Amino acid sequence: MELANAWSVLKRKRNDAIEPFDNGTASAAAATTDVSSIDLSLLEAVEKSQTTVEVLDLKTLKKLVLAFERRLRDNIEARLKYPDQPDKFADSEIELHEEMQRLKTLAGGPELYPDLVNLNVIPSILGLLSHDNSDIAVDVVGLLQDLTDEDVLEDNDEPARVLVDALIENNVLELLVQNLTRLSESDPDEMAAVYATLSTLENLIEVKPAVAEMVCERTKLMRWLLGKIKVREFDSNKQYASEILAILLQNSAANQRRLGQMNGVDVVLQAVAMYKSRDPKTADEEEMVENLFDCLCCLLMPLENKERFVRAEGVELMIIIMKQKKLAYGSAIRALDFAMTKYPPACERFVDVLGLKTAFAAFMGKIPMSKKNKKERYQEELEERIISLIASLFGGILRGSRRDRLLSKFVENECEKIDRLMELYIRYSDRVKAETERMNQIKLDDLEMDEDERYNRRLEAGLYTLQVSCFLWTCSFEH
Repeated sequence: MELANAWSVLKRKRNDAIEPFDNGTASAAAATTDVSSIDLSLLEAVEKSQTTVEVLDLKTLKKLVLAFERRLRDNIEARLKYPDQPDKFADSEIELHEEMQRLKTLAGGPELYPDLVNLNVIPSILGLLSHDNSDIAVDVVGLLQDLTDEDVLEDNDEPARVLVDALIENNVLELLVQNLTRLSESDPDEMAAVYATLSTLENLIEVKPAVAEMVCERTKLMRWLLGKIKVREFDSNKQYASEILAILLQNSAANQRRLGQMNGVDVVLQAVAMYKSRDPKTADEEEMVENLFDCLCCLLMPLENKERFVRAEGVELMIIIMKQKKLAYGSAIRALDFAMTKYPPACERFVDVLGLKTAFAAFMGKIPMSKKNKKERYQEELEERIISLIASLFGGILRGSRRDRLLSKFVENECEKIDRLMELYIRYSDRVKAETERMNQIKLDDLEMDEDERYNRRLEAGLYTLQVSCFLWTCSFEH
């Protein structure tokens, strides 16, 4: 309570300092009736003084750092001398806050970052993340967000690496996450600081991808993110939390396993279950749902997480989402495709809970139509996923009554599924053939294109879907 009162005193003093200026402004406004009394030369001088910009160079950097360290020392001394009298150190906290704001100008000169590191000020800045006054810690988070901003670091790779390495060496990951856990999102400033913290972590990962695993090894960030996506109410921080979680999982098998061991599969399933029968209300909420499904698909890469998915009734949930035909329809198919790839138990569960009818309805093109679904690329991706899903069923169910039920789908309704296969084969065969001819023409024009690029171009034209269609055609003749 005393710390909160201290910052109230701090803000009040700052406002008191502004009031004389406000009164002067009011008087000046009253005096505008007499235009001839205005001293134009004085106004010009004021305007000139306000537009003066100090050049950001090494000399300016040293002045900023020196001023910051002086204010930091004064604040530490005042707090030690008057630990139980917040009003005694309020002034020093105002001055420290103002110096933190001035340090943000360094974002305008990222080429000076190596010099900033050499001045050994990074430990002092990061130490304030543990300051008793959370508002000072919020200032640090804002500073770090500005210094590591993607636009600031663009074309400054080496200075960026120097700064990020120094931050990590001085425990920025641990301190940021520790501070994150004490922020209250009921306070608007601290809610903004949560967003800034997540932004800073994303910036660090952008510069140094290895940070994605470091932060999960050294901190409880993943647990905090899981707690955030479990909250029913949607806000910008929940959306950002889902995005950061997807970033942490997308290229790290270690993080995928780590989150699986933390009951992450079940938590993500609970989060997506909120949208099984309703659509997101805004574009940001829609993006969050896509992030959550990205997390789920990444989690389903390790075999042990596929087992957790089946045990948590994830197969049943995805089928329910498909039946509801809401916006998450395509994402549910994608998740099932990941779950059933090279994992027979998921395939068997899918057949047992009557998923074949829903899957083959999608295979026949009976998908829910919406503004998003009308896009040609979306429909092609959906075709690719559902064909891959059915191929996984054939790969995972090799014999028995389940195999018979799967095969029987291709002969019902006068073999309409085989007609559909032929339709897909002809369409994608023509597209791949056209792309191959186009690449051959490029070769005749003496433009270089290696085999990998040629193969990728054919994949983009639909080679994978064509190959899987042929596989399904072969499997269907088993009946």
